Amino acid sequence: MFGLIGHLTSLEHAQAVAQELGYPEYADQGLDFWCSAPPQIVDHIKVTSITGEIIEGKYVESCFLPEMLASRRIKAATRKVLNAMAHAQKNGIDITALGGFSSIIFENFKLEQFSQVRNVTLEFERFTTGNTHTAYIICRQVEQASQQLGIELSQATVAICGATGDIGSAVTRWLDAKTDVKELLLIARNQERLQELQSELGRGKIMSLDEALPQADIVVWVASMPKGVEINPQVLKQPCLLIDGGYPKNLGTKVQYPGVYVLNGGIVEHSLDIDWKIMKIVNMDVPARQLFACFAESMLLEFEKLYTNFSWGRNQITVDKMEQIGQASVKHGFRPLLV
Repeated sequence: MFGLIGHLTSLEHAQAVAQELGYPEYADQGLDFWCSAPPQIVDHIKVTSITGEIIEGKYVESCFLPEMLASRRIKAATRKVLNAMAHAQKNGIDITALGGFSSIIFENFKLEQFSQVRNVTLEFERFTTGNTHTAYIICRQVEQASQQLGIELSQATVAICGATGDIGSAVTRWLDAKTDVKELLLIARNQERLQELQSELGRGKIMSLDEALPQADIVVWVASMPKGVEINPQVLKQPCLLIDGGYPKNLGTKVQYPGVYVLNGGIVEHSLDIDWKIMKIVNMDVPARQLFACFAESMLLEFEKLYTNFSWGRNQITVDKMEQIGQASVKHGFRPLLV
């Protein structure tokens, strides 16, 4: 059985959908209440591969909200992730994906040091961040959507914002090794890590966001969007493909301009309907067919009976592992969301 650990996009969103999720008593509660609310299994899911194989899974709502990080309630945020993981394990889930901020919190606050959650000893091999599949899907979106827009990769400049993160570095490695992209622009806050990545690749220009945007035919955004950062669409090339790999997806509303095409990054479409309600609640356009690629990774690992933390630890994603999960993705009927 596969599992998905997720969370809602804001306190307002959580209050609005509490009834649909099955706990109406949460709807009128403020952030303090959500900080102490326990994780809940709110969806039982059935997925059919195009091979005919059927698997089942459960969605664990962690009750984490991004406002917890914004208000520096770090203990509450870390407790949410650990409690959700323990809940998944107690319910016999073999492989669980940490969706949204869950994997970021796990890595940034080094939660592997807290393996004991009350009476549960966490078995970390039962969990995956899903980042390998997310990175693979974003790369396929770059390759296929650029073709649709008439952007020739061999002549194109691709800017990766968040290039030193887990997904950003994987995307950069794939584009370098598997495509003939002309130029890579590397953007991140940590200059030391940027120089290490540039040295590993043997190419790529380190730039600030303001320098890179006017030069980029394609922008892959896999960094968190700090408050106050705005993209001025007037400086972008036309056409420009902007792939929003963050969560929640917000570039589509922030950047609306002729010739600028914003694509929700890291989203897959499945060939057959999936019986669940959670993708409707997170406002996916076609909830029965579309989902986050990180969630799909746990499904793929269940289909393939690979009960292992396939994506784990920062900067561990290799092109070989992206190819491996990519082959499973195609085999079971997943494809990247396109323009």
